[in-house]
Amino acid sequence: MKMDDMVIISVDDHISEPGDLFTHHLSGPALASAPTFKQKSNGSNYWDYQGLKMASVALNGVVGRPKEEYGMEPTSLDQLRKGCWDPAARVDDMDVNGIAASLNFGTLIGLDGLMFCNAPDKTYAVQHVQAYNDYHWFQWCQAHPGRFIMNGILPAWDIDATVAEIHRLAKQGCTSVSFNENPTKRGLPSVHNSYWEPMWKACADTDMTINLHIGAGNPSPHATDESPIEAWITTMPMSVSIGLADWLHLEALHRYPLKIAMSESGIGWIPYLLERADYAHEQHSAWTHSDSYLKGKKPSDVYHEHFYSCFIDDAYGCRNLDALGEDKVCYEVDYPHSDAPWPNAPEVLWRSVSKLSDEVIDKITHKNAMALYRFDPFAHHAKADLTVKALRAKAAANGVDTTVRSTGGAAPENQADKQRAITSGDVNAMFKKHAEAV
Repeated sequence: MKMDDMVIISVDDHISEPGDLFTHHLSGPALASAPTFKQKSNGSNYWDYQGLKMASVALNGVVGRPKEEYGMEPTSLDQLRKGCWDPAARVDDMDVNGIAASLNFGTLIGLDGLMFCNAPDKTYAVQHVQAYNDYHWFQWCQAHPGRFIMNGILPAWDIDATVAEIHRLAKQGCTSVSFNENPTKRGLPSVHNSYWEPMWKACADTDMTINLHIGAGNPSPHATDESPIEAWITTMPMSVSIGLADWLHLEALHRYPLKIAMSESGIGWIPYLLERADYAHEQHSAWTHSDSYLKGKKPSDVYHEHFYSCFIDDAYGCRNLDALGEDKVCYEVDYPHSDAPWPNAPEVLWRSVSKLSDEVIDKITHKNAMALYRFDPFAHHAKADLTVKALRAKAAANGVDTTVRSTGGAAPENQADKQRAITSGDVNAMFKKHAEAV
C-alpha cells in the first residue's frame, strides 16, 4: 500500500460552534433561556448561559495560523478557518487533509456537556442538551452523509433523562455519546456507583459507544508553573491513564458488553499500564479482594474486551500492536486544535504505519473505526473516492486554500518575550486573563 491509497477516518476532532446553534431546534422559553452567542466591542466572541460566560475559541481553533502565533488568539469566529464551524468548509478541509470521515466533540458545551451540568437553573437544560444533539445530527452530520460520525452529549445530572436521550439518539442513528471518565468532577457519583446502572444498560441495549475524552474529568497535571509548556503538552494524552485504570476495575463491564473509546489518548503508553495493572492484581488481590469486580479476569483482559484507543503520531505504539490489539486502535487528527497535523495528516500517519501490513493499515485507518461506531462511509461514497489521493484531488479541483494566514492582528501575548521558553505558568495566566476578559 502507498500513502495515497489509505482511507482515513479520524475519531477525534472538534467543532467551534456557530452563533445560531440553538435557533434551529428551540422556541419560546427554551430558546430564550438557551446559551447566547455574544460579541464584545473589541470583536471577541463569547457564550453566555445563565450568567456563566465561556470564551469562544482561543487555542481550540488555531489550524491555518502561523505556529509562532499559537496562543490565546484567535478569540472570534471570523479569525478561524471556516472549517472550524461550518460543515461544508470542514469537508473541504477534510478533503485537503485526506480525511474520509470525522467524529467531533463540542467546544462551547464542554467535552461532556459541562456547560449544562454547571447550569444553576436546569429547568430547560435537558431541552438544551437535546437541541445541541439535534444541531450536531441535522446541521452537521446529515449535511454531508457518510462524512461525519455522530457524537451525542447527555444530561448526566438526571439519570432518567440520560437514558431517554440515549434511546432517542439511537433512534436517530447516533452510535456514540461523550461521557466524563470521572463524573465526580461534575459533582456526580463515581462510575462505580449504582446511579449509573440504567445508563450502562441503555448503552448496552442500543450498542452505544462511550467516548472518554482526555481533560473532561481527571485534569492533565503539570510539574510546576516554571516547567516549559512542552513538558505539559507531552503528558496530556496520558492524563486519561487515571481514568483508564479506574474503568478497568468497573464491575459493570462484566455484566454489559460496553464499548469504550479513549479519545485523544495516544497508544504507546498503554501496554505498560496494562502490564502494571496485571501485576498489581497478581501481587495484591489476596488482600484487596479485587476478584469481587474482576470476576476471575485480569485487567488486561477487560481492556481487550471493551476498550479502544487512538493516536495522532505514535510509531512506538504501532510497533507494539501485539500488546494493544490491532483491532482496537484508531486514528485521530484533532482538528482544529494546536496538535492537529492539518493539512499533513497522511504524511504524519504514514511514518507510524508504513511498516505494517496492508491489512493492519486498513484496520487502523478506517476499519476499526467503522466497527467501533457502526459507521459505513461506503454506503454513501465509493471507496475509491475516499482515498487520500482522491480527496486531495477533489480539494485541488475545488480550490481549497491552505495558505497559512495571520488573522489575530497584534502578535499574541505569548510571543512578547522570545528569549525564554513559554512555561506552564505562562499558559495558565493566559487562560485566566482570557477568561477574565470575557
